Amino acid sequence: MRAATAAEMREIDRIAINDYGIPGVVLMENAGVSVVRMLESKWELLAERKFCILAGKGNNGGDGYVIARHLSNQGAKVKVFLLGEKAAVSGDAQINLDIIDKMGIDTIEISNERDWDKVRVAVTFSDCLIDALLGTGFRGEVSGDMARLIDIINAAGKPVVAVDIPSGVGADTGRVCSKAVQASYTVTFGLPKPGLFLYPGAEYTGELTVADIGIPTAVIAGQDIKQNIIMADAVRAVIPRRSPAAHKGMSGRVLVVAGSRGLSGAAAMAAEGALRAGAGLVTLAAPGSLQDVLAMKLTEVMTKPLAEIEAGSINREAVADIIRLSAGNDVLAIGPGVGREEETAAAVRETITTAECPIVIDADALNALAGNTKLLNECAALPVLTPHPGEMARLTGLSTESVNADRIAIARQAAAEWGSIVVVKGASTVVAFPDGEVYINTTGNAGMATGGTGDVLTGIIAGLIAQGLSSHDAAVAGVYIHGLAGDVAAQAGRIGMVATDLLKAVPAAMYGISSY
Repeated sequence: MRAATAAEMREIDRIAINDYGIPGVVLMENAGVSVVRMLESKWELLAERKFCILAGKGNNGGDGYVIARHLSNQGAKVKVFLLGEKAAVSGDAQINLDIIDKMGIDTIEISNERDWDKVRVAVTFSDCLIDALLGTGFRGEVSGDMARLIDIINAAGKPVVAVDIPSGVGADTGRVCSKAVQASYTVTFGLPKPGLFLYPGAEYTGELTVADIGIPTAVIAGQDIKQNIIMADAVRAVIPRRSPAAHKGMSGRVLVVAGSRGLSGAAAMAAEGALRAGAGLVTLAAPGSLQDVLAMKLTEVMTKPLAEIEAGSINREAVADIIRLSAGNDVLAIGPGVGREEETAAAVRETITTAECPIVIDADALNALAGNTKLLNECAALPVLTPHPGEMARLTGLSTESVNADRIAIARQAAAEWGSIVVVKGASTVVAFPDGEVYINTTGNAGMATGGTGDVLTGIIAGLIAQGLSSHDAAVAGVYIHGLAGDVAAQAGRIGMVATDLLKAVPAAMYGISSY
């Protein structure tokens, strides 16, 4: 499913109105009706229920006036509060404001303290609040009377329906600069907006409905929209299918280069992640001194010793063995727990630019590339990078806050510059490709905020590549499966969940997707 930015949605509206001759007031009518239909699905009978509609001066407010008319026609008791003057309302919104005025629907301009008292009373005695204040064009910070009204909405303790997007949430980024409406439900129009899925905006969205408001499908199909929401159907289409006559050699071979003294767990989880994702054979190459402990941790994974420095991480001499081993495998995953010593980092950089097979790069291997990202363009195959926001900050020279503020733009730019697939992990993981295409994940939960879950993802993506998926499909499917495994594991409780719980849940997650 594609997701449109605010600018893209404006262009879609423009084409529908100017090229297809659909009046804007018709689109506004359909938008308002779609919200009323959602309300009907929740409450069935709307008669006698009390609704308070908080409207702005723009088209979002116009949608609110349509909602007010249809609710009133169904016998609901409706009050509309306009943040601003009626004289400032224009265009299609003015048409609908004039209609509800003629219908006698109580519409109050908020202009003095007495009006604010009326707002508080109406909100207190309403069954539901409708947020029609700010639309997808909002940017910047909420302040003044708008902030005051949002505070009243959020403090009311009533169900809140947001029209198109919760007021205060950035449509493109999910950014909330100061405050935003905490919606129980959001009805968005035409296409979803990225900010409804990206945090913190996703936290304000509530239950999301995407409503068809009559825009011709050809208009939407004709737009080069590069934001996508990862859905189960898309993952099901690429998930590996195994022949009844399959054997381990047919299910893919993964080489994992990981681990150092004190960080053997990261190596073990990445290797087991590849197995749990379905790889037939997994080899873990790690410093020789770790062989005994890894043999205790892992039963199904083969291990190979590598030359190491005194600190217990690989050295430059290990590169030749890694390259030799990688030639007999379908994919190389490198980085989890590998260590940050300079000789180790040099070995990692040499390995990445020398290996001929597809590579998944994570953790300390990413740190080795900080200041050296140009090397990624020397990889034989399109590499997959899996940084968390802190690692992404080190790679780009930005702050972690800057990365999180606009993850799509940062990931997209990095993917293009580095000639790589960039998976920025976290709540609503973002996957970006060099051509500008971006995917936003919808699975996962806060229980996954624990050490080792990223190592599991590295293994899952590598395991999928080994089974024949392109690096593109493996990255998209891998993050969805990883999050879904977290959701399966969370059924036993989110607090106290650990990364190995995800490992155990991966087969069930994949089975659930493929058998649905």
